[in-house]
Amino acid sequence: MPLNLKKRGFFKTIASVVRMKLIIPMIRSKHPPEITARGALIGMGWAMTPLVGIQMYLVFLTWLFSRKFFKWDFNLPVGLAWTWITNVFTIPPFYYMFYVTGKLMTAEFEERTTYAKFYGLIKTVLDEDGLIEALKAMGTILIKDWGVSMMIGSVPWIIIGGWGAYKWTLWYINRRRQTLTRRLANRQKRLEKKIEKTQKKFERKKEKAEHKIEIKQQKFENKQKRLEEKLEKTIAAKQEAVLNKTGQD
Repeated sequence: MPLNLKKRGFFKTIASVVRMKLIIPMIRSKHPPEITARGALIGMGWAMTPLVGIQMYLVFLTWLFSRKFFKWDFNLPVGLAWTWITNVFTIPPFYYMFYVTGKLMTAEFEERTTYAKFYGLIKTVLDEDGLIEALKAMGTILIKDWGVSMMIGSVPWIIIGGWGAYKWTLWYINRRRQTLTRRLANRQKRLEKKIEKTQKKFERKKEKAEHKIEIKQQKFENKQKRLEEKLEKTIAAKQEAVLNKTGQD
């Protein structure tokens, strides 16, 4: 298979996952835009942490805690969906980004692991069977220097990613609802025009029908008048004939 087709298939897969996991839950959400945007904030915030395998559980615990103690609600399904930002395809580059950011924040430039080596380590976690085994492997990484750098480096990305997801979701939902409102308004206008056009067409047909009835009625009246005149002439002629016959007698 050509390389461009492989890339196209890969990006189609990513686009499909994004649509199914992120866009559709937001579209189908019955919550106000603010509540849905909060879900994106929380989900993206936890997704930007090097805690592979437990982000969804952390979102759920956050939802329980915030509702019970702070009376602060967010859209749980949307929050869970946004944790899919860090998936099997994106974990290695994202986590390496956390690692490099952590090194820059702590000004430790002496020892830096290459992406290839880092990817190999993360891949061992992804290849583990079962959540428990994956958590054990990830825990081994986090207690090392790599894990410390990743945790430190994830902090700015939690803030940037969470805030960005919140603002984007709020903008997207409001724009979509405005678009739907415009579409409904345009559809209503088209329907009103169609009704108006149908009504005018009906009125024209009604006028034609009334005109035809009027013409037929006029013809009937004229015919009736002629018959009455003929009848009168016939009666007058008979009366005259009777009078003439009586005069002769």
